[in-house]
This record gives sequence, structure tokens and C-alpha cells, in this order.
Amino acid sequence: MITEFETQLLGLMMMVIMLGMGASLTYRDFLIAFRRPKGVLVGMVCQYGIMPFLGFSLAIVLDFPPAIAAGLILMACMPGGTTSNIFSYFSKGVLALSIMMTSVSTLVALVMVPALLAFYTGAAGIGGEFSVPATNVAQVLVVLLVPTMIGMVLRKVNPNIGATMELIGSFMGIVVIVFLLATWVPRNHELLAITPFSVYFASIGLGLIGMALGFGLARLLRQDRNRSRTIALETGIQNGPLAVLIVTLSFSGAIQQDVLLIPVLYSLFIVISSTFVTLYFRRLADREALARDQAKTGTVLQASR
Repeated sequence: MITEFETQLLGLMMMVIMLGMGASLTYRDFLIAFRRPKGVLVGMVCQYGIMPFLGFSLAIVLDFPPAIAAGLILMACMPGGTTSNIFSYFSKGVLALSIMMTSVSTLVALVMVPALLAFYTGAAGIGGEFSVPATNVAQVLVVLLVPTMIGMVLRKVNPNIGATMELIGSFMGIVVIVFLLATWVPRNHELLAITPFSVYFASIGLGLIGMALGFGLARLLRQDRNRSRTIALETGIQNGPLAVLIVTLSFSGAIQQDVLLIPVLYSLFIVISSTFVTLYFRRLADREALARDQAKTGTVLQASR
């Protein structure tokens, strides 16, 4: 369970994260995205098509109780997290696509998340005290859109301040994970010790399976390998801190602790799993770049003969 002070602090951190995300954007970015929308559209299909269905499927196959299933489905319905931009950068992915996917998925979340949450929790038979109120989700998203817009204005008024806020917002996503690690985990170590393996599997698998399916669908829809890897990271890395905040504002007591379990575990493990995936993607990107350079060198040598 998270205390009231920690909930308020988490809310403040989320506002800083959203401010940083807004500061990474300009109106021109949206114009470019609308002119060449295919990558973003593929990303949205992965984000709001693959992930919610994956979360629902894991909850059914693993036969989770209502509270655990509710937390898993909520986590799966979340928009992309800003930490994915950091991982996309270090994986040598298409950073502009990563930022646009995160931003658009967050803006679209105002409609998509409550609708998907209601549909999949209903399909899973979750109701009553364990269901996450759609109005709570919508209210939190509306509030968080305000700092996003402020960030965009700051970027336009002063690019230097905007760039600073973008950097702070991106790394704040990691800070939130450390915050949860330092506060929630020590108080709940006994709960974590008796948590079934299936819960850990779902917490880790949601991200990793999501990345694999996102990459596969992106390739199927004719995105190149680099863009597909970027879409994979964006698909698997959900906004864990946002899910935690929604749970803390929607539940209390023992129910909050149970619903919170997967969002917290996901948030902790996604940093670890994404690091390994990023290192692998970076190696692939280096190999492809080397192959392109060798091909160019071979072409030049042939032309000179």
C-alpha cells in the first residue's frame, strides 16, 4: 500500500514527466506525423491493439483472481512511457518516431484507455469493488495533459528551457521507478516473497512479449528493421508510474495492495528487461550500419575500376 504523501509525491513526479514530454514536442512534429503517419499508426495498433489483448489473455490463461487481473489489464491498457525514448535513443532507434508514439498514445489515451479498460475488464468478468472506474482514469489523464501543453509552450517560447525540461522529464521516469523500489518494496517484502511465480511471469512477460509482438507486426506492416525495433520498445514499455498513480487514487487498503502488485512489479522489471533488449538492438543496429558501409565501399571500389 502507498501512503497519501507518497501518492501526492508520485502525482507531482508524473506532472514533471508529462511536462518533459510536452517540452520534447513542437507543433511541427505533429504536422510531420500527419504527413507521414504510417509509423505512428502502426505504433498505435501495437499499443492499443496488441498490449490490452495480451494483458487480458495472460490474466485468463494464468487464471488470476479479480484484483491481480484488474492490475494486469490496467497496466496493459496504459499509453507508452517516456522512458522508452531513452531506451530508443541508446538502441540507436528512430528517436523522432519514439517520441511521437509516446506523445500520440498519451493524447489518444483519454479516449482509448477508459474504453479498452471497460471492455477487457468486462470480458474478464471483473466487476464491483475490483474494477477501475473509467472516470478516475479520464480525470487523471485530463490533469496530466495540462503540463504536457505547458511543456510544448515552453519549448516554443525558449528552446533551451524546453530541452532542459525534456531531459529532466525523461530521467524522471527512472526516478519514479527508484522511488517505488525504495519505498514500496521494503514495506511489502513479505508479500513479494509469497507472490506466485505466475504473477512475476506476467509482470515481466507483458513487456517482453509485447516487444516481440510489436516488432513482428511492424515488420509484417512493412516497417524497416530500425523502425520496427523502435516500435517494439514503444509497444512493450508502458507508462507504469501512471498505472500506479491511477491505482492509488482508485483503491485503498488491501484491495489497493493487490491491484497495485503487477503495476509495481512491471515498473521495476521493465527497466531491467528493456536494458538487455536495448543492448541487443544496439548490436544489431551496429551490424547493419557496418554492412551498409561495407556495401558502399564495395560499390565505390567497383566504380573506380
